[in-house]
Amino acid sequence: MLVYVINKNGNPLMPCKPAKARHLLETNKAVVVKRTPFTIQLTWDCEDNRQPVTLGVDSGYENIGLSVTTDKEEVFSAEVKLRTDIVKLNSERRMCRRTRRNRKTRYRKPRFLNRRIKTGWLAPSIQHKLDSHIKVIDMAKKILPITKITVEVAAFDIQKIKNPDIEGVEYQNGEQSGFRNVKEYVLYRDGHICQRCKGKSGDKILEVHHIESRQTGGDRPANLITLCRTCHDKVTQGNIKLKIKPSKGFKAETFMTMVRWRIIDKLRELGNNVSHTYGYITKSRRRELGIEKSHSNDAFVIAKGTNQTRLNGYLIKQARRCNRKLYKGIRSHIKNTAPRFVHGFQRFDKVLWNGVECFIFGRRSSGYFALRDLVGNSLNASVRYTNLELLESFKTMLIERKGEAVSSPA
Repeated sequence: MLVYVINKNGNPLMPCKPAKARHLLETNKAVVVKRTPFTIQLTWDCEDNRQPVTLGVDSGYENIGLSVTTDKEEVFSAEVKLRTDIVKLNSERRMCRRTRRNRKTRYRKPRFLNRRIKTGWLAPSIQHKLDSHIKVIDMAKKILPITKITVEVAAFDIQKIKNPDIEGVEYQNGEQSGFRNVKEYVLYRDGHICQRCKGKSGDKILEVHHIESRQTGGDRPANLITLCRTCHDKVTQGNIKLKIKPSKGFKAETFMTMVRWRIIDKLRELGNNVSHTYGYITKSRRRELGIEKSHSNDAFVIAKGTNQTRLNGYLIKQARRCNRKLYKGIRSHIKNTAPRFVHGFQRFDKVLWNGVECFIFGRRSSGYFALRDLVGNSLNASVRYTNLELLESFKTMLIERKGEAVSSPA
């Protein structure tokens, strides 16, 4: 374990051992400014001695790996779990806005001057993930004097992934070429037969069903399947379940292709010394070192890690700050959100319960809360607030040291 140090002016210094940090705190030469990762700030002017420090970033669609190394040791390691609910929330918002046209509700004057797409615009879900990469890198820069950043980038040929033999003019003719719409293509692909009963129901009316909700899966062919009306009605009503795994699609590959250079350019605009590497290089070096595949291990290799002393590292998870849906119902004055604080605690606060560090995932006005660890394992579904001690207030990032969470005590 290392203790991170910032000087009197708030600039990061090299980390120190816990024994030295304890001595500085006991002699009033430092104060605690952050609990996780544990960070202290010096109260006196000291020499600003720094070493070359490299940050490796394993960028990704759902996970980010971070590793900071020096010549002798790894001084920071983390795996970040990004939010994946942006698309669903935007779909719900779009649905609510469209339904407002057909019911009497609060009037909003039409706006016609905000329809132009700005240069460099990205979809909100993509922009959020891009901003999250910059945010977690800045978080590491606040506690360590990073001198160089190396980011893994990648570009994917989606059509080549689907059809390895594609070449030449075939790129201009997608899988839906020659069909009027997606539905016609899906019916042709499935042989104009119900994919569940194979025609045994005798229903000749065919329909196209979304395997995953349209809100998150969209209308891509891989998310559609042909069903007869009889089977479709049963599936919709929940009487039967399709034994089909939803296709993941190519969201991750598309994201990396879109933003790979934007991350690099944004970091350079902020004055960082940035370089890039590629996935095949990371994979080759990881195999040479005999390291298992993980996001933090990939980041360690990206940061030119070899035989340095490794850290256990941190788990970081993004969470939604609050629910912005303030009201429910037609012209209702009933609030749809619970108070932010219930008996002094808010959702996702890190608390201490019976010696266990955990997070508040559910609250009741009666004062009994549901507690979980960062992975989502339930520790207790009903703990009174008087038995909890607040450790850290929630600020969109939930942080836990790897191996810190334990099972519920007896």
